[in-house]
Amino acid sequence: DYSLSGAYFITICTYNNQPLFGEIEDGEMHLNGLGMIVQDEWYKTAVVRAEIELGASVIMPDHFHGIVWIVDGRGTAHRAPTNVITTHEQFGKPVAGSIPTVVRGFKSAVTRRVNISRDTTGAPVWQRNYYENIICDERSYLEIGRYIQDNPLKCETDSLFSGEN
Repeated sequence: DYSLSGAYFITICTYNNQPLFGEIEDGEMHLNGLGMIVQDEWYKTAVVRAEIELGASVIMPDHFHGIVWIVDGRGTAHRAPTNVITTHEQFGKPVAGSIPTVVRGFKSAVTRRVNISRDTTGAPVWQRNYYENIICDERSYLEIGRYIQDNPLKCETDSLFSGEN
């Protein structure tokens, strides 16, 4: 269930793994204008969604890693009460504050701004899906945070979540 309180590690890859967001030099990521859009929209995510907080994140040339904390329980605090409380995403029925809804909004906002910037209306920016993992304990949280922080240093060998199988 990706709407319960807790920490989640997400990874989103660019469409066809295109290096859109900048480049890595000497183990450090240098964002270009499109990368700055990603950064701006990521920070806005927590501003427009009171039910989440952001943890560590990194923007890479062809993907994004971030930790999202859902802090309000089921992620449904802003929905009107109904007879049946649904915390699972159903087709056409998003759950406010759930990881799928957060990621969908982030990807949509980035895509809109990137396409305006490039004058490429309707062009895909992201791959269709994304990767998510529930962070179960503090040890995992620290390991994932270190992985995110070190990602630019080891980008050439990063295949864990870069879309390679």
